[in-house]
Amino acid sequence: MSVTPLAAHTSTRPAPAFRGRIGRDARSGHYAVPRRYRLHLSTACPDGLRIAVAHALLGLDDICPATFLDPIPDSADDGHAVLRPLYDASAHRYSGPALAPVLSDDWSGRIVSNHAPDITRDLARRFGHGRLELYPCGAESEIEAVEDMCAEGIEEAAQRAGAAGAEPAERDEALGTLLRSLGALDRWLDGRTYMIRNQITAADVELWVTLVQLDTVHRHHLDATAVQRIAAHPALWDYARRLAAHPAFGAHLDLDAIARRHHARCQGLEAAGAAVQILDWAAHAAAGTGARPQVEGP
Repeated sequence: MSVTPLAAHTSTRPAPAFRGRIGRDARSGHYAVPRRYRLHLSTACPDGLRIAVAHALLGLDDICPATFLDPIPDSADDGHAVLRPLYDASAHRYSGPALAPVLSDDWSGRIVSNHAPDITRDLARRFGHGRLELYPCGAESEIEAVEDMCAEGIEEAAQRAGAAGAEPAERDEALGTLLRSLGALDRWLDGRTYMIRNQITAADVELWVTLVQLDTVHRHHLDATAVQRIAAHPALWDYARRLAAHPAFGAHLDLDAIARRHHARCQGLEAAGAAVQILDWAAHAAAGTGARPQVEGP
């Protein structure tokens, strides 16, 4: 598989309400100062899980603390009530949902960003000096290509393949797209430890979280035969298993929270594939698990 940028596609994610960036110096407004910023995350959400894993890989607990939210939003608009004061302070008469993830500025009490990809990049680039290089020099296009494949070739394809009410031909076409993507990744990872370099990068964080979602969420709406075909990519799932055993990945994998979030949000019908688990994530993540983070409440 050639890791090159894919064609542009329309994202299904809502547009972020706040998209500030952490800059290099004081002229940027939001500049990099240890303990100035705080993360608000739900690791049951794939974006929150990606940021939590990157945050752990970079070892930023003391530089940018993280507060962990309940997996199920408690507001009628699918937002988190505990984040409402931040949203209200950040935009006059803000009427949208108080969504996570959020990067907030403790100095001003306002939100810097709720755009997950920007948050991850800024943590790595502004606070990651001398630490693991999640975005190695010259790898940006490769990382973006993996992000696009995960979004379009796996995430969106899996959703369409299991969509309730879709025509059989539409579901079959989407399943074909999903299997082709997994097949390309499986061939690429055969004999490799990581996705694009000889170390963990942001591409590995992106792909691993996508595979977690595929096995713990999307397979519930697929038939058993489809799930068995998805599982028939040994290099890809061995890769997912190895990363699950890494402390930065496994420690944040809360399967119960993912299940609670899925069942609270899901409106589709459960299919036979729900009974065909691909990986025993809990067993593989055992090396990375410890005390669960405290949950922020109202």
